[in-house]
Amino acid sequence: MKKITQKLIDKLLSLGERKVLVMLALIVGFAGGLAAVLLKHTIIGVKFLLTSWFNAETGSLLYLAYPGIGILITIIFVKYFVRDNISHGITRVLYAISRKKSKLKSHNCYSSVIASSFTIGFGGSVGAEAPIVLTGAAIGSTVGQYFRQNYKTITLLVGCGAAGAVAGIFKAPLAGVVFTLEILMLDLTLSSIVPLLISSLAATSVSYLLLGNDVEFSNLTTEFSMQNIPFYIVLGLFCGFVALYFTRATLAIENRLSKILKPYKRWIIGSVGLGVLIFLLPPLYGEGYGILSSLLTGNSNDIFQDSLFYAFKDTLWIMFAYLVAIIIFKVAAMALTNGCGGIGGTFGPTLFIGGISGFLIAKIINTLGIANVPEVNFTLVGMGGMMAAVMHAPLTAIFLIAEITGGYDLFFPLMIASVCAFTTNRSFERHSIYTRRLALRGELITHNKDQAALTLLNITDLIETDFVTIKLNDTLGDFVKTISVSNRNIFPVVDDNNKLLGLVYLDSIRRVMFENKLYDSVYVRDFMFPAPSTININDAMNIVIKKFEETKKWNLPVVDENEIYCGFLSKSQILTAYRDVMVEVSDD
Repeated sequence: MKKITQKLIDKLLSLGERKVLVMLALIVGFAGGLAAVLLKHTIIGVKFLLTSWFNAETGSLLYLAYPGIGILITIIFVKYFVRDNISHGITRVLYAISRKKSKLKSHNCYSSVIASSFTIGFGGSVGAEAPIVLTGAAIGSTVGQYFRQNYKTITLLVGCGAAGAVAGIFKAPLAGVVFTLEILMLDLTLSSIVPLLISSLAATSVSYLLLGNDVEFSNLTTEFSMQNIPFYIVLGLFCGFVALYFTRATLAIENRLSKILKPYKRWIIGSVGLGVLIFLLPPLYGEGYGILSSLLTGNSNDIFQDSLFYAFKDTLWIMFAYLVAIIIFKVAAMALTNGCGGIGGTFGPTLFIGGISGFLIAKIINTLGIANVPEVNFTLVGMGGMMAAVMHAPLTAIFLIAEITGGYDLFFPLMIASVCAFTTNRSFERHSIYTRRLALRGELITHNKDQAALTLLNITDLIETDFVTIKLNDTLGDFVKTISVSNRNIFPVVDDNNKLLGLVYLDSIRRVMFENKLYDSVYVRDFMFPAPSTININDAMNIVIKKFEETKKWNLPVVDENEIYCGFLSKSQILTAYRDVMVEVSDD
């Protein structure tokens, strides 16, 4: 069987690089579309089984327990079956592209689907999009590795998988392509755009075949009016500031939870907090798309369903306060879900909060009599504005909302709100919620090929270990013997534990190295200089380059976190590796 498989692979590879890429993109797209449909239906099915029998007029106490149970199942599954970190799917894909040569583990093809089904189906307040993007990207990576493709092709197939996942879950092929180019930051070239389109179309076809021809929010929008432009600008600015709160609050809460070292203590604290929030505000349960559907179909009172506040559903000021509370606490619920062990993303919550924000702004404008604006349009445009700001992806936001509404009637207001929201947020946050952690560590690949090549260089692969070490109390005679067996002119001085103390340069002893009478009276410490700078073995390559620029040196010592000497890094070695990587990442 193995020989037959090998022959089939060899036969396929003989067709030529371009034909192979098209076929692999098609395979990845179909698989990504199937995974998207499976995850979507699994989540809907689990939620229906758990909540369909609730009484709409009273809050169910089960809201206190369901999310924690789902997250506990997820924690057990990840710890004992997956045995790997699969949270923050989109960030994990970006990290794989930046630091792992686009190689994702094969279990990512299914593990995120299973884990997020438990988390979201039981009420975890996160989205399914990030897990499905990780799944699609992993399918692309696995297919690329199986067919022995190079880094450039595997990276493109990772993008194809991500594009197919987004296209499949939303029935939005253009949004899938733009998402990959804008958020995963692949280069926009003819050789990359065609496979991405093929994968997106394949995934969308699967989604239409299995889920029907209807898009998510079709035939709901009303005609755009130029008189409402100032209000769309206001909505965009509002989304920009809400997105700023979204990003900073999310990272703050998750960081606070991460400091709780015991996983089950972290689960107890997070799940109790999450359960209380969902009990008080049932719209926080799961992704929340059902609530958005209610707002878009004119059933705004549905936001009070299963709530303790159901009796006040017709009181406007309570509705306003309730909507504001949903916006504020959705972020907390999402961060608690991910922070205490759940698996899900910020994509869905971003759209949810954006929709609530748009509806709130429109409702306030209409209630105050300032103007008569379409609440449906504002809800949808709010989704786009929030997505543009949180993800720093205005084009993805515009095309996604246009496609899930079945047309381009909102294209102009979407552009206005998305640009305003993105610009506002970008003024305070340089990076998106997906890239901020990676950027701080210098591990983020970008459209800039120079920076992309640097991030792909690994210090451990470039360390030179043929520098002979010497001890502080070695005599000149001992040192001369060491020089005789060394091909280098720099000698690291270490202690008995191999901790770096300084450096001795051959030039500094050249004048006395043949003075035999000094061999027993002069010591290494008499010639030692402190290292001009040291490179930590965990430093990002941009930090390494900066140290070379500051010191004007061609060789710098490398140490670990305990200052233990590891070897040297040379600028010439980095430049050689950089040229090799540039050839690998550049398109023909």
